[in-house]
Amino acid sequence: MMENVFLPKGLQHIELKKNNIHLVPLSYDHEQGLIEACKDGELWKLRITSTPHYSEVHHYIDKALQQKAQGNRYPFVVIEKNTGKILGTTSFHDILLNVKRLEIGYTWYAQSVQRTHVNTTCKFLLLEYAFEHLQANTVALRTDQFNFKSQKAIERLGAKKDGVIRGDLLRKDGTIRDTVMYSIVKGEWENIKSHLQYLLLSN
Repeated sequence: MMENVFLPKGLQHIELKKNNIHLVPLSYDHEQGLIEACKDGELWKLRITSTPHYSEVHHYIDKALQQKAQGNRYPFVVIEKNTGKILGTTSFHDILLNVKRLEIGYTWYAQSVQRTHVNTTCKFLLLEYAFEHLQANTVALRTDQFNFKSQKAIERLGAKKDGVIRGDLLRKDGTIRDTVMYSIVKGEWENIKSHLQYLLLSN
């Protein structure tokens, strides 16, 4: 049951590995590596992502770990296994135990590894864990209406567009964003798994 993984208060230790990518639980030990990842491409300048300014990484980790303690989020850091270099971060979040639904988000990577296999590998690992270990019924993803690159990446995974939540959140610059919602349900996973394996072989 999913409760046994995320409770009590998300304290279980989950590590996922594939294709030289290692996802480990986020901690303060990863602060400097995430600062360097932020600086790689000055990611904080992107108004349509959740990437913090490099000077705010400690606060970002604080918030993520508080949400983990509350059982609402399970944050990972993305590490290049053979070098130990931190490439970015991603999370399970908005975990609804009663309907076995969760989301994948709070995802950002150093610019130098964008448009590589890294995102596909991470999504494969997280989706596989969600459907095959947590027995999730639904895995959702969301993005800013103007983050067309993210929408394209999500659609490339095989997720279905559910719709748009209008006036959903404040962006970093204070403007109000509409959020595009996507999901994958349990019955679609085997086909999507084969699709992602093919994409990874093609990279």
